[in-house]
Amino acid sequence: MEKLTTRERQVYQQIVKNPYISQQTLSEALQLSRSTVANLISGLVQKNVLLGRAYVLNKSRQVLCIGGANVDRKLHTYEPLQMYTSNPVYSRSSAGGVARNIAENLGRLGFHPSLITASGMDADWDMIEKASRPFMNLEGTLHLPHATTGTYTALMNPQGELLTALADMEVFEAIVPPLVMKSEIKMRQSECMVADLNCPKETLELLLRMSRSFSVPLAFVTVSAPKMKRLPENLHGLTWLMTNIEETEAQFDMSIDSKEKWYLAAGLWLEMGIEKVTITSGKDGVVVGEKEGDIHHFPSFSTGDVNDVTGAGDAFCAGVLYGWMEGMELQEIIKTGMMNAVKCIQSPYTVRQDLTPSLLTQDVEEFV
Repeated sequence: MEKLTTRERQVYQQIVKNPYISQQTLSEALQLSRSTVANLISGLVQKNVLLGRAYVLNKSRQVLCIGGANVDRKLHTYEPLQMYTSNPVYSRSSAGGVARNIAENLGRLGFHPSLITASGMDADWDMIEKASRPFMNLEGTLHLPHATTGTYTALMNPQGELLTALADMEVFEAIVPPLVMKSEIKMRQSECMVADLNCPKETLELLLRMSRSFSVPLAFVTVSAPKMKRLPENLHGLTWLMTNIEETEAQFDMSIDSKEKWYLAAGLWLEMGIEKVTITSGKDGVVVGEKEGDIHHFPSFSTGDVNDVTGAGDAFCAGVLYGWMEGMELQEIIKTGMMNAVKCIQSPYTVRQDLTPSLLTQDVEEFV
């Protein structure tokens, strides 16, 4: 073996331990920038120390998303809602679902997501498949002939703000551990795994074990206060938890009515073994906590004209994960997530149709 530098040897030793380790994990383990890690790996390949077999897979920047893929039906009232009578509305349907939305965002941002989900065999799934296939691998979908594909029906006021929503997500109970384990190779190859709380609790527990075993970062994205009970009790090693104030209040049975309590709640999450947590609160911004750092508040960006809030939370999560996997600093990571959410809110679509890495970067730079 040709003589290696100290840094090259450190990278080599990490890869010997886990040939599928991602560059992001390497950069965190060695406290180096991602670009430095990439250069060191290139040097190891040139010295014929690495043949590139595992890293051929890592260069494709795979991400594994597990959870909901459903049809979003959005009903907008023309006038303030009147109960117990008929209200004129205009409507729009599109592919949605937390895991699916995050996968599409990341697909548009240059990653190669694979989706694990469950569906019926009906027209709703046909719509989802047509909209999703250009941006993600759908081979991990379980099609159930007698099930109904998930639906999310949102009722909006004339300003585009959510009044209430109805979620038919029973089909996702079929995202059980044996289904997920069929994608074990993709788990090992992924730069990151992302799961929403439409998944059963035992599946989330499995993903935590696999994340620790394979040294692959894992993010949990919460979906509603009632489903917080699905969170495993032991969250040790979870890389990211992305939640909001209402869901956090449900988790800790507390009222978060001040910034002090907001910070306190972030600390409570970190005490559960999570490395990084975001707690969003719409127009009030987001609080971010890190296990090895401080807790910060980031005020929200001005949204301008609100077209549709559906998908904004998923756009934020995808933007944060994108920034993090790109090796950005925390402040830039959060700004990227918030800007992606703002642009989603201004769009009539659940995922903005013009999203690209260069445009998102331009959006952030122009705002700053």
